[in-house]
Amino acid sequence: MGIFSSIMDKIFHHSQQNTTVATSAQQGQQPGAQAGAGQQSQSPATQSSTTAQGSAPAQRMQSVDVDAVLTKVASTKGGGGNWRTSIVDLLKLLDLDSSLNARKELANELDVHAGADGSAEQNMALQRAVMSKLAENGGKVPDSLRH
Repeated sequence: MGIFSSIMDKIFHHSQQNTTVATSAQQGQQPGAQAGAGQQSQSPATQSSTTAQGSAPAQRMQSVDVDAVLTKVASTKGGGGNWRTSIVDLLKLLDLDSSLNARKELANELDVHAGADGSAEQNMALQRAVMSKLAENGGKVPDSLRH
């Protein structure tokens, strides 16, 4: 799996987990609903499997708010540095390798050739390229993060 795929997986998977939890909580709050009664006869493993499988395709069809997901992750990690402009901070926020070699690989993957390897110019170009690519793949990304 490439580095960009790992970035997408972390962001989109985090969003899917939140949707599944929210969906499960909402279903549990529906008093006397027949769907809820039918689900109670299923084992807990079957319920979570059904919920996860049922929401994953629907989530892929919906746009994921990348800014909201990353802001939420950053809030749980004490701020997340400056992930909006720094590819290093973004990778660290997502618990991914932020080394120079990893960034070189990401630059090749996204065809980003701005500045010298590891330079501020390249790092900012990588950040913008990642955000643009997330938007191309179903992410809702504000223009301010893409330019």
